[in-house]
Amino acid sequence: MQIKENISLKDLTTFKIGGNTRYFAEIETEEDLQEALLFAGQNNLPFFVLGGGSNLLVADAGFEGLVIKIIFREAKIFEENKIETSSGVALSDLVSLALARGLSGLEWALGIPKATLGGALFMNAGAFGANMADITEQVIAFDTTENKFKTFDFVGCQFDYKNSVFKRNKNLIIWQAILKLEKKDKKEIEIEMKRVMAYRQKNHPLEYGSAGSVFKNPHNLPAGEAIEKVGLKGKQIGQAKISEKHSNFIVNLGTATSSDVKALIDLAKKQVKEKLKIDLEEESIYLDYHKL
Repeated sequence: MQIKENISLKDLTTFKIGGNTRYFAEIETEEDLQEALLFAGQNNLPFFVLGGGSNLLVADAGFEGLVIKIIFREAKIFEENKIETSSGVALSDLVSLALARGLSGLEWALGIPKATLGGALFMNAGAFGANMADITEQVIAFDTTENKFKTFDFVGCQFDYKNSVFKRNKNLIIWQAILKLEKKDKKEIEIEMKRVMAYRQKNHPLEYGSAGSVFKNPHNLPAGEAIEKVGLKGKQIGQAKISEKHSNFIVNLGTATSSDVKALIDLAKKQVKEKLKIDLEEESIYLDYHKL
């Protein structure tokens, strides 16, 4: 394993925004992971585990720490309807594998750019009424405080709306998981996948860089509708813009900065609070210069 210095994070995110990380390590083995964490500890550095960068906004100044990217990618079917998979595997690859074996449960994930299994489990990603909690049987994660791997069953994962025990506890690094899917006719799976993709192409601004949904949906009103209600649809600051296709997306028109995006986020939260008495909670993660 090689620890690199001064690596740009901009192209490692779907937003295409952000500065450099001071240190960067690609991890293939359990030993690599422990070595990288030892380096961070010895140098008193914060660390951040990067998935596909599809739900992430990086500060313009970058990150004064160690970014860890798990590139160990392995997925295999067992017991006919289960997938054992490492956290670095792309969700799109799991969707394809499931379809090839006639397994249903991941159709909703089609079309999410660059997302990895680890990131999806971390935030309990989901769409169209389904999420990772529906299909997760077991997760193996490394506990940095106890310096050992731990196994979490479904209950132990503590899945909630856009949340999990892994998101609540930054000391847990997802390494592997077992997903349990449902046998189904391939044609039915393909029909659902086409429906999902058609919806995304029509309603999501896939032509621009973004981090997907910016805010979690409040109980009483979807975040996009709330933002639209207060008149911010299409609002632009610098090269960042609240999408006219879907107001819960902020897009990079080409040269947007993290500051542009943060200004739009703050504006949306302020106006929705003032006019609708609704508190918007951010779904996307902000990687700051000194800390998470």
